Amino acid sequence: MNNTLQRDLVVVHSSDLHLGTDSNFSPQSCDPMIPLRLVLQVAEEERADLVLLAGDTFDHNRQPGHLIAQTVEVLGAFGAPIVILPGNHDPLTPDSVYRRAEFVTPANVSVLGLTVNEKAEFPSLGLEVWGRAHVDYLDMSPLHTPAPRSTRWRVTAVHGHYVDEPDEPGRLLGSWLIRRQDLVDTDADYVALGHWNRSVRVGDEQVNAYYSGSPDLAGTVNVVRLRSDGAVEVTQKTLPTTTPAESK
Repeated sequence: MNNTLQRDLVVVHSSDLHLGTDSNFSPQSCDPMIPLRLVLQVAEEERADLVLLAGDTFDHNRQPGHLIAQTVEVLGAFGAPIVILPGNHDPLTPDSVYRRAEFVTPANVSVLGLTVNEKAEFPSLGLEVWGRAHVDYLDMSPLHTPAPRSTRWRVTAVHGHYVDEPDEPGRLLGSWLIRRQDLVDTDADYVALGHWNRSVRVGDEQVNAYYSGSPDLAGTVNVVRLRSDGAVEVTQKTLPTTTPAESK
């Protein structure tokens, strides 16, 4: 077996960074990159093997070119793979921020549904990340018919609204719904959820399914340790209040 697969793997999961937001809810709005910088700072401290951003990395697709270029620069400077799932705020529409000329995808970044199909594979880690990107602003089933699992570790990325109620044909509910059985059907070791601003576990003990919450409002990221003995440990990590550059 590859020696890489005999050690623990660390995945840092965040979502809903909403870079380039039109509102002023962020106390760190003086630097629009602060939420991303803080997430990557924790990932570096935790020596993460992979960072997963589970939707709404950008607040909308109408971003200025300089902000897109700055985001690319920050992403590309990180020393490990980053997987991005487009969400309902930054879907893969024809004018998507991820299709813009300024978003020259760094070598370490995979955009689900664009630079890779629905699966980003990392053979040296024995890890795959599966997820279905939002491609427009309409209703969709984020976890409908997941692809078969093909690696030792599987992480599923999903952006939508979890509900405990069973499906009722003809009943109109909010869009992008995720139910308990959907989580189980992913056959994932960890399901990284986005769309809620709070950090919480959902579903039941059958699957490790967690919302990370937004950096601005939850103030945390999820640190997922995929242990060599097959166990999965999930820890909430509080984001620092400043980046290293600010603390000097």
